[in-house]
Amino acid sequence: MEGKKDELKGRVKEAAGDLTDDEDLKAEGKTDKIGGKIKQGFEDAKDKADDVVDKVKDKIQRDR
Repeated sequence: MEGKKDELKGRVKEAAGDLTDDEDLKAEGKTDKIGGKIKQGFEDAKDKADDVVDKVKDKIQRDR
């Protein structure tokens, strides 16, 4: 969730920088957007790993 917020924040900054011709704000927005996408990727990977762990735990419980 935090990754999506950072990505959105970056999009807003990038758009504001574009509208005001502020290259620094635009660059900061791009950085925030990319950072948000990276965080989202890690969050997705963690969620998938958690799902795998839960499935293995369930299988072990059923096999007992």
